[in-house]
Amino acid sequence: MRTGEIVAGALAPHPPHLVYADNPPQNEPTAECGWETLRWGYQRFRKDLADRDIDVIVVYTPHWQTYIGTHFLGVPHLQSVSVDPIFPNLFRFHYELDVDVRLAKDIHDRARDGGIVTKMMENPDFRVDYGTIVSCHLTRPEWDIPIVSISSNRSAAYYSIEVMQEQAAVIGRATRDAVLASGKKAVLLASNSLSHRHFTTEGELPEDMTREHIYHHGQYLWDMRLIELMREGRSRELIDIMPEFIEQAVSEADGGGLTWLISALDYPEYAAEIYAYGTVIGTGNVVAGWHPGRAAGVAQ
Repeated sequence: MRTGEIVAGALAPHPPHLVYADNPPQNEPTAECGWETLRWGYQRFRKDLADRDIDVIVVYTPHWQTYIGTHFLGVPHLQSVSVDPIFPNLFRFHYELDVDVRLAKDIHDRARDGGIVTKMMENPDFRVDYGTIVSCHLTRPEWDIPIVSISSNRSAAYYSIEVMQEQAAVIGRATRDAVLASGKKAVLLASNSLSHRHFTTEGELPEDMTREHIYHHGQYLWDMRLIELMREGRSRELIDIMPEFIEQAVSEADGGGLTWLISALDYPEYAAEIYAYGTVIGTGNVVAGWHPGRAAGVAQ
């Protein structure tokens, strides 16, 4: 069997507004335009993946929140409608997807052996969360390869931010080991924004970009600090300041996704590709990609 490979990892934010503005046939609402900077950043990321062989997408989502253990999709095929509970006027998405249950189970088992409480989700009527769907759709709108979706066990709710991140790092190592053992080529997606304090009201026209800006300057400065560390390949320092960043910027990284990704990539010391930074309802979002083969000088 060939050795598996993490082809790329990405910080892949999931505001439903981006799918809304793209007007794919699966989404019921339609838009005129909007959030082009981030949508075009996703296009550039897809272009970098276009000539790569990819067998599976593994996504860690903060919107599948579980409180007893970390869960993994364990149903081979899922089909339903995913509705954003906050923005049902923007996101009513008809999805149909395949799941790589074998890889999901291997990550599950390795994380369990690392001390994490885990569970396979085997309910055929389970509705997949919009964090999983938005990040996967914007990365691979063809939906032609299977996915693995990992829940966010909200350890921060009853322990601390630090415990949440430590557990996410264990799952990241389990993910890396499982992918390498699988012989498959995987893309990993951390489905979260950076700063996440957002507006509490919406304009009459959601895609009116004259209303769009970061919530406040301090939040923006924190986002820029993390992006600087990504661009300079200082991932261990990024992880070190993660708890303070989460607290100060009210970051969606509290769900563990970014820490999981950095751990699965084995704390890269090479620069991330920053495809885009932009705001959605006041939140800070970066589309950032890590390409291990490119960094190692392997022909892409």
